[in-house]
Amino acid sequence: MKTDVPTPVPPHGKTGQFGLLSTRRFLPFFGTMFFGAFNDNVFRNGLIVLIAFGAGLADSSSASILVNLAAGLFILPFFLFSATAGQIADKYEKAVLIRGIKLAEIGIMALAAVAFYLNSIALLLALLFFMGVQSTFFGPIKYSIIPEHLEPDEIVGGNAMVEMGTFVAILLGLVAGGKLAHPDRPLLIGGAVVAIAVFGWVASRFIPASPAPAPDLAINFNPLTQTARTIGFGRRVHSVFLSILAVSWFWFLGMAYVTQLPNFTARVLYANTDVYILLMVMFTVGIALGSLLCEKLSGRKVELGLVPLGSIGLSIFGFDLFLSWTPHPVEPLMGIRSFLAADGAFRVLVDLLLIGVFGGFYSVPLFAFIQKRTDPAYRARVIAASNILNALFMVAANVAAIVLIGMAGLSIPLFFAVLAVMNVVVALYIYTVVPEFVMRFLIWIMTHTLYRVRHTGLEHIPDEGPVVLVCNHVSYVDGLLIAGACRRPPRFVMYKPIYRMPVLNFIFRTGKAIPIDSQKNDPRTYEQAFDRIAQALDDGQVVCVFPEGRLTANGEIGEFKTGIEKILERNPVCVVPMALRGMWGSYFSRKGGEPLSKKPRRFWSRVELAAGPAMAPEQATADALRAAVIKLRGDRR
Repeated sequence: MKTDVPTPVPPHGKTGQFGLLSTRRFLPFFGTMFFGAFNDNVFRNGLIVLIAFGAGLADSSSASILVNLAAGLFILPFFLFSATAGQIADKYEKAVLIRGIKLAEIGIMALAAVAFYLNSIALLLALLFFMGVQSTFFGPIKYSIIPEHLEPDEIVGGNAMVEMGTFVAILLGLVAGGKLAHPDRPLLIGGAVVAIAVFGWVASRFIPASPAPAPDLAINFNPLTQTARTIGFGRRVHSVFLSILAVSWFWFLGMAYVTQLPNFTARVLYANTDVYILLMVMFTVGIALGSLLCEKLSGRKVELGLVPLGSIGLSIFGFDLFLSWTPHPVEPLMGIRSFLAADGAFRVLVDLLLIGVFGGFYSVPLFAFIQKRTDPAYRARVIAASNILNALFMVAANVAAIVLIGMAGLSIPLFFAVLAVMNVVVALYIYTVVPEFVMRFLIWIMTHTLYRVRHTGLEHIPDEGPVVLVCNHVSYVDGLLIAGACRRPPRFVMYKPIYRMPVLNFIFRTGKAIPIDSQKNDPRTYEQAFDRIAQALDDGQVVCVFPEGRLTANGEIGEFKTGIEKILERNPVCVVPMALRGMWGSYFSRKGGEPLSKKPRRFWSRVELAAGPAMAPEQATADALRAAVIKLRGDRR
């Protein structure tokens, strides 16, 4: 039986995430998304300024009621229409839908310009609701179109750019909305929101077509039944649903911090609005920086190991924000210069910056993971489910603030401390239920602290379908280095005593490694291993085998056992040879004594993992594979 060898996946890594801005696949979409988020915030903040300063309200309580009403009207459509939006995004061509949504935005903003001119708060509030509707329908398209237009190794970078662009647009909209809105110059903000909407529509004209994944879908317009059904789509894959909840928790934290920053600035720091904008800049720059660093730190693949790292940073620097400042009432409120000269100011700024950075580490891999693990046929509906839960968690953040600050009397810094502790509890729950996050974190830590790993030839591993990887066996952590490098999670076949090692056993079990022993020592484990390997390959998974069957005792590549041929007899799939270079002499190898028994001498060592062209199963004999691995390894042991 002849099996076709897959064509290597061409590397896209030369341009990086910023290089996406030079492609038609991404730039028009990014511009459309950016102008949309920018306009949302210009309009909302312009309305808030008008309510506060230009509506002629009798007292501040009336203004407060209207501001809260505005927030509620914008978020209400996410509960009412997300389920419908997800269905429409799966049923119809997305580029056409985006252009229609952007045309609707122009119409809404044209009416908003009239409302600003007439100083009509009622009409502006109604239009804010319709802007929420427009955002509700754009949301499922925004995140489901990314994996349709980008290559697998571009998805993390694409999500990072979207996350960065969203928060920068929010910040710019906050500033621009406040500056443009003035009761005596209504045409200024009215003209601005119309112009921004037009820019977004022009950008959308260049978005490439994206075929509808479910054109025969019958749309259910009942918001109650379809919302339940949509959330059911999100629950189909347990790890995806837990990731959706983790993303929603991120929005809970983000909403809690952002909504409290104005009062934190005025009532704790005793500083003015210029300082508030500075704090928002630090937070936003942090989110942008953390998002953009994800591609570099993840090796351009979906790296769940960054999520626990993000959780740790969010809690540490969130709690430090509680400790960073002792309130000292001053009159008048401090400007930027006075604030920067005060004790603790630098610490506050660094805390907010790093909360943003670790927030980026936390959120970007989750967005990419949800997109990658979801069936394209209902991906937009899963994103819609995420949007519903995101909205629910954002409302919950406001309720938590009302209860803890308004009713229980907690100070804002203490509220930040409570958020940090709550984040620890949520993280422990998620990572206990889905240990894959912790496994990837441990692998990421090892491959970025003990070793500097260089990869070559990994494009030879196909992006889908069954494949066997074979590699030389130098140390106890060979599997971790390979797992940390591959785009697809491999299932390792490993010697049973190594599989049972403390600490490493948690990683191996979570990664669904397959323990094996010799037929003589443990015939039951031997036969079960081959059955599990066959099942994994039948399911289209990646299986990694160390054909030597044991760690090398002298650094050289030993005889390859014929078990690899037995695997290929049962499942004739392509085989990708790989070689580890530079691991001989490490703490986990047998050089100088048994592994783990000698004093560690090498830290952050440079090692290499090289992969060669895939071999057809009829050519992949034990001897041929050994020769290929020896050639890949070269002289460096």
